Parts: sequence; C-alpha cells; structure tokens
Amino acid sequence: MLRAYVPIFLFILVAIGFAVVTLLISRLVHAEKPNAVKLEPYECGIEPETDARDRYSVRYYLVAMLFVIFDVETIFMFPWAVILDRLALFGLIEMALFLFILVVGYFYAWKKGALEWA
Repeated sequence: MLRAYVPIFLFILVAIGFAVVTLLISRLVHAEKPNAVKLEPYECGIEPETDARDRYSVRYYLVAMLFVIFDVETIFMFPWAVILDRLALFGLIEMALFLFILVVGYFYAWKKGALEWA
C-alpha cells in the first residue's frame, strides 16, 4: 500500500531540496551593495513625486470599493445569460429584481455622496 506513495514522497523531497539548494546558492552568490538608487521606489521610469505612504482621501477607497462591488455583481450576469433559455420567465424576473437592487444600491451611494471627488 505504501509502495504506491513512494514516487510522491520522492517528488516532494526533490522539490523541497531544489528550493532549499536554490535559496542557499542565491544567498552565497548575490552581491549586497545597497545604495540610494536601488532603494527608491520604481514608478515606470518616472521619478516619484511624493512618499509612497501619503494619506489619501477616504472617498478614493469608497469609490474603489463601490467599483469592485458593482463589478463583481455584474459578473453574475454572465452565467445567467448563458442559461437564460432554461430559466425562462423565472430567470428573467430574478435578473430584473437583481438589477433593480443593484440600481437602488447605486443611487443610494450616489445620494450619500460616495461618488463625489471633491
């Protein structure tokens, strides 16, 4: 019974051994010469204007979260569209209700001022 698992154990040992040996060789070979240029954040070749830990407005995060929420919710429409012929009228009513709740949530966020940038 255990004989069937020997190749799996060997594969795991080889994988762990390869990882350990690679990390050890990398640590022995690399040159550690830190300087100011290497420690700067890289922004696609553009000099950074401010510190990476600057404070941002909470509204930025609200808009980002609303985008993620509404984007994920609209992803649910794809499987629905694929099987719409099997769902018939029930599926159409369910999606209309789903979209209604989504639009109500959007207008609620809009009226609360979550989408204003100023």
